[in-house]
Amino acid sequence: MTRVAGIDCGTNSIRLLVADCTASDSASGAGPTGELTELDRRMIIVRLGQGVDKTGRLAPEALERTFAACREYAAVIKEFGAERVRFVATSASRDAENRDEFVQGVMDILGVEPEVISGDQEAEFSFTGATKELTGTDHLEKPFLVVDIGGGSTEFVLGEDHVRAARSVDVGCVRMTERHLVVDGEVTDPPTAAQIAAMRADIEAALDLAAETVPLGEARTLVGLAGSVTTVAAIALGLAEYDWSAIHHSRISYEQVREISDRMLTSTHAERAAIPVMHPGRVDVIGAGALVLLAIMERIGASEVVVSEHDILDGIAWSAA
Repeated sequence: MTRVAGIDCGTNSIRLLVADCTASDSASGAGPTGELTELDRRMIIVRLGQGVDKTGRLAPEALERTFAACREYAAVIKEFGAERVRFVATSASRDAENRDEFVQGVMDILGVEPEVISGDQEAEFSFTGATKELTGTDHLEKPFLVVDIGGGSTEFVLGEDHVRAARSVDVGCVRMTERHLVVDGEVTDPPTAAQIAAMRADIEAALDLAAETVPLGEARTLVGLAGSVTTVAAIALGLAEYDWSAIHHSRISYEQVREISDRMLTSTHAERAAIPVMHPGRVDVIGAGALVLLAIMERIGASEVVVSEHDILDGIAWSAA
């Protein structure tokens, strides 16, 4: 058994998973087999990608928020005595001119170098984390299409037991919000029809790009990951408070996703903030995230999305083991 810590630093949030892993390399070379026992899982909204799409740089205040979260996570990792730590950084830190400043700050705090992975690597981790438990589940047809809707990018991964095709495209809830819904530094409240149409056109163009690499039409089960998807699920389930166990492996219909997307894009900040399960850091970006999910479901003709709370973070932990 190996005690590991996986950290996923995305455009909008930074997450930590500490787990005990009993694993061995499979004979097929497909990676670890065994069990992952969760000890601690947490998330902090840091908005590392704040302004990156416009300036090409990580903002000083965004870096400080991220470093503060790293200091908290360092204490948790020390408390649990994790033997191996893997820190993976995704879209925002790939794009930024001053990423060296980010890398050095993380090394100073955690003692490990953040791995600024490619979109394809990101997709591999997401698929492993999301589907490892689903492979023996009845009534879910293969191939799976795993979609990880992040802050800056969305990953598409198609596969059965292993990845067959993957593509990362630059549409995410933060990037779409900043690109289309912000005017004079403020999020339009609610967005105009023209803003929503422009955002939808951007998303459709990204789906065209994804389809060049990933045969989206072959998908038989859509698996959705990350905060935009889990928030939509929590709203659809009518939860009074966020409940991981209720959300994990829930099935949300296309009709529910369409209704919630429309609602998020026609409501005010105050109305969205009043939803019991809405994290404060998602109030302004949930409309864009829900629209990305809706567009994907319409593109592939999915009647439902299977929601997974296990995602890239679990894949990172498996890889650390």
